[in-house]
Amino acid sequence: MALAELSVEHRIAFLTLASPPLNVLTLAMMREINRSLDDLGRQPANSFQAIVIAASPECTAFSTGISVDDHQPTTAYQTLQEFHAIYRNLRALGKPVAGIVRGQAFGMGCELVAYCDLVIAVTTATFGQPEIRLGLYPPTASILLPRIIGWRRAARMVLLSEVLDAAEAQRAGLVDYVVPPEQLPAKTEELLAILHGWSAPVLESARRALHTAYFHDIEAAMEAVEDQYLNQLMSYADVQEGLRAFREKRKPVWQHR
Repeated sequence: MALAELSVEHRIAFLTLASPPLNVLTLAMMREINRSLDDLGRQPANSFQAIVIAASPECTAFSTGISVDDHQPTTAYQTLQEFHAIYRNLRALGKPVAGIVRGQAFGMGCELVAYCDLVIAVTTATFGQPEIRLGLYPPTASILLPRIIGWRRAARMVLLSEVLDAAEAQRAGLVDYVVPPEQLPAKTEELLAILHGWSAPVLESARRALHTAYFHDIEAAMEAVEDQYLNQLMSYADVQEGLRAFREKRKPVWQHR
């Protein structure tokens, strides 16, 4: 069974996260996402004009983030590269990206929301970066969240593991629209109808202009954070203790080294 499903309907590309119940982002799942985005990139540029990322109905979360089993010193490089490839592929495609969020968007799941240009969330959705609890930090969120929601709120999410409910996420600027669960399909259709009404090349050009202006230094930031994350953080004994404690369902005992 596919972990990520791609379909194009009425000139909208739907990328569905389909690993119930929590859409844990394993290496295998991220590779499937990138293959789907590569497939989209091979389609004629005018065959679709926006991308929607959502969880399948069987899932109770948008995504609770990375697979801890896949995030070891021997695989951390692959994990980070594969996740950042999702961002790079979405940016290269140039189409507006809408995120539709039900349930938790935690860790890399929250970072995936930050990749989106427009976000609709149900009232019960929650957003968080719990990595510090495991002896890690979220490298992508460290780059994107200060730009999107401001330095102070981003610092609280990264350093204090502060969780935002949907209303708080909307006030912070991480989410655009918040609706009751029963209104999510209608709100999604409303948003897509607006995007569908514009010229596809003009829409793409506008999106590229926004990203060029706002994220012009993103590649340099990603390279610097990747280097620090892989060559400094992953060498700490506390990182391995945090990951072990998570797998063993206990509180970490930090050695502070």
